[in-house]
Amino acid sequence: MNKTAGAEGFDWDDGNLSKNWEKHRVTNAECEEVFFSIPLIVRDDEKHSAAEKRFYAFGCTVSGRRLFVSFTMRGGKIRVISARDMDMRERMGYEKAKKDSGL
Repeated sequence: MNKTAGAEGFDWDDGNLSKNWEKHRVTNAECEEVFFSIPLIVRDDEKHSAAEKRFYAFGCTVSGRRLFVSFTMRGGKIRVISARDMDMRERMGYEKAKKDSGL
């Protein structure tokens, strides 16, 4: 089941508007692009879900940048917590999923 199905948009709070750019040189637009990529791989983040249910996604930007995005759902909107480039293991898994899906 797609954890983002029915999402009504994105929720960018003041605390994380520039955080991903400052830490990992990922723009907010790139974070949003990931959620429209094919394939989009979304998993539960059990390790970081103590205070609220969290997820992570693997996807690609329009320019082809492969990103890992940690997020939660709040009031029907996607709230990005953190975003960075996929590491080598994550890229390999993403490319395998892409190949397995015939893309």
